[in-house]
Amino acid sequence: MSVRGAAVWAMAGQYLSFAIQFASSVVISRLFLSPGEVGLFSIALAAALLVAILQDFGLSRYISGLREINADEVRRCSSVALLFSLLVAAVIAALAWPLARLYHLPALTPLLTIIASSYLFLPLAVVPMALMAREMRFDRHFLINVGGAAAQAGVAITLGALGYSAFALAWATVAAGLSRGLIAQALRPSLPWPPRFDGLRTVIGFGTRSSVLYLTGALGTRTPDLILGKLVTLTSVGLYSRASSLSDQFRTLISGAIGSVFFPAFARIRDRGEDLGPPYLRVCAGYSAVVWPGMAGLALASEPIVRLLYGDKWMGVAPLLLMISVAEIGLVSLPLVSDIPILLGRMNRLLAYNAVDTALSLVLLALGAWWGGVEGAAASRILYALLWLALYAGFMHRLVGFDRRGLLSIYLRSALSTGAAIAPLALVYVFWAGPASIGVSELLLAVGIGAGCWFAALALLRHPALDELLALASTVPALRRLVARLGRVS
Repeated sequence: MSVRGAAVWAMAGQYLSFAIQFASSVVISRLFLSPGEVGLFSIALAAALLVAILQDFGLSRYISGLREINADEVRRCSSVALLFSLLVAAVIAALAWPLARLYHLPALTPLLTIIASSYLFLPLAVVPMALMAREMRFDRHFLINVGGAAAQAGVAITLGALGYSAFALAWATVAAGLSRGLIAQALRPSLPWPPRFDGLRTVIGFGTRSSVLYLTGALGTRTPDLILGKLVTLTSVGLYSRASSLSDQFRTLISGAIGSVFFPAFARIRDRGEDLGPPYLRVCAGYSAVVWPGMAGLALASEPIVRLLYGDKWMGVAPLLLMISVAEIGLVSLPLVSDIPILLGRMNRLLAYNAVDTALSLVLLALGAWWGGVEGAAASRILYALLWLALYAGFMHRLVGFDRRGLLSIYLRSALSTGAAIAPLALVYVFWAGPASIGVSELLLAVGIGAGCWFAALALLRHPALDELLALASTVPALRRLVARLGRVS
């Protein structure tokens, strides 16, 4: 499968999974769960995810980066996946009672125990999905991701309606893990049986360094709920978690799926001995051209979106969502900051940078929460994003050797396109209806006009991402004819 074809399947799976998860979160938040109940689950999930960085043990990147792979290597990787899933489940279960005592929340014990059981099914999916990614079979990833999202949403809504409170979300994680594993094995069987533990030195070495890398990254991205749980109220944790989740889901909707395609694609470029600079600039162009206006629009529309989707009891999410979405613009400006160093054998250097990155994130978050509560914590993300860019810019340039002027030109054109995209909504606020009173029809009209202005700006500015976007669209039969008509018109 071509890179563009794989990207289309990856995006399709991401979009549909997002739609399912987003719809279920809206239903659960409006009808069944309060911010405090979501906050309780968020603390439990954050603790589990912090341990769960060991679940993959770097196997996805290890398999995708291999020049050759055989059946023996697959069995070794599957055996390692099994061992570490058991370890993760055991550690999470062991932490359940101490964490409940630390936070004075007895419900954390059964919540974490349930979440721990979901990791027992991960070995069924990790290696099959890595093999599919290596083969660029993202059409199968589509089935796995959508199937898991559907199972998770169905269980969460059903149990939420039955009054299971935060436990509805915990059991939903179990349903997602089981369904993803079963679908993955049906599509690409690779059971770790009989297990094989000979010749594991290379796998363990790569996995150990990857796990350290993931751990430092997880400390920065998965501990905010744990930190806030000690500094602010449970309701504030729920509000921050919802804002962070909505921003992350929206960013992933726009670009997250494509990232899974880039790692094997850049591995092929590396193997051919080609220059990584030009393709890296194209990736930067694609991310900034698409994600910047999306996140800026989410920030500008945060108040009406929260009000329309979640209701008045969740309005505290709006100012947090605005600040977190603005921070995301900076955090996507240098993509592949982990993937490229791993592909080029610079993991030790990456670990050092990641340690500094994590320290910045945690210190700023804690200071922000101490100084300004939950809103101070959200504001700290903007400063963190700026420092993150300053930290990684030189590192990525030394690795890839991209043209600095070319990158600045891309950023300028992306910024102008972003301004064109959000201008209609800003004008609606000024001359028609403000954020507190705008209705669904006015919001959708402004977004639609903004999308047209964005596309026109990309064309007028000759943004390098435009050709890639049109080529990507042309791989979808329903859009191929539209692209052809646009070509004839121009």
